[in-house]
Amino acid sequence: MTAQRDLLYSEEEEALRAAVRDLLTDHCDAAGVITRTESDAPHDLSLWKSLADGMGLAGLLVPEARGGQGATHREVAVVLEELGRAVAPVPYLTSAVVATEALLACDADDLLAELASGRRIGVLAVALKVAPDGAFKVVRQEDGALRGELTGIADASAADVLLVPADDGGLYAVDADAVTVVPQVSLDLTRPVARVELEGARGRRLSDAEPAVRRALRAGAGLLASEQLGLADWALTETVRYLKERKQFNRPVGGFQAIKHRLAQLWLEVVNLRAAARNAADALATGEDAEVAVAVAQAYAAGVAVHAAEEALQLHGGIGMTWEHPVHLYLKRAKADSIAYGTAGGHRAALAELVDLRAP
Repeated sequence: MTAQRDLLYSEEEEALRAAVRDLLTDHCDAAGVITRTESDAPHDLSLWKSLADGMGLAGLLVPEARGGQGATHREVAVVLEELGRAVAPVPYLTSAVVATEALLACDADDLLAELASGRRIGVLAVALKVAPDGAFKVVRQEDGALRGELTGIADASAADVLLVPADDGGLYAVDADAVTVVPQVSLDLTRPVARVELEGARGRRLSDAEPAVRRALRAGAGLLASEQLGLADWALTETVRYLKERKQFNRPVGGFQAIKHRLAQLWLEVVNLRAAARNAADALATGEDAEVAVAVAQAYAAGVAVHAAEEALQLHGGIGMTWEHPVHLYLKRAKADSIAYGTAGGHRAALAELVDLRAP
């Protein structure tokens, strides 16, 4: 008989949340994020250093014996909730989760320890849109040299090392200095994507690509739901706060019945998303029904995050339409996240296969 899982936040997880939120409050204000998106350096590497080196959060998924903190996906989920609330422009999901999970499937403890310490940023060179069970592009391997082009690679511009799948079935570690990274137009300016060009780049073969990539994408999809939860929770909280202060006809806008109904519906959606996201994180931590839990979370999360950001934009009225107000950052992140690591429709189809409820 399977033991009942406790999805409530532990005292340690709440303490971690408080520490991360305090750091982000001090070093990741909305005005600063907006200003950074207008520059040529959208990533906040100073904030990344504080998170990765100062707090040791880059190595949460890495066992202590391999140079990390020995925590679980549950703790990482809490960090991602807070990063989602702040739309923090740091490569945490791509390096501390996706690239790290890929390396955990390889015999590369030296590189894994470097990512865990935050000394280097790693990025899996697979397009952000690829689902855990989706096809991914590979480059040619010719006499130890890698040649080809990969597009839609998230946070490639911040990477120190790229994990590149090749046509010989291997996964290669390639220094960022050996490739050309060309920025692509990104809807979400806080998580830019780029084209990676390899013209005879030398790489170190780590392992077979297939199991490492699948493991990494599954963790990325499952924990992305926690980022989407943080985003949606911020949108709801800030909208409620604003509607209590904003007045029309000499009464708070939030007091109108139609507005109350919209907020109540959104609250229910966010609560349900929290359950799905927590379940996915716990399943990844325990290994129990992880594929199903991830598919359930991503089948639901995208719609809630986008809806929450859209409601925030609309209910903030004219001020919500301005560049100076941060709500546009959340809407762009929510829309970009809705196709990251697979679409909601793709995850629903995968879930139907997993539970044997395929459409006729």
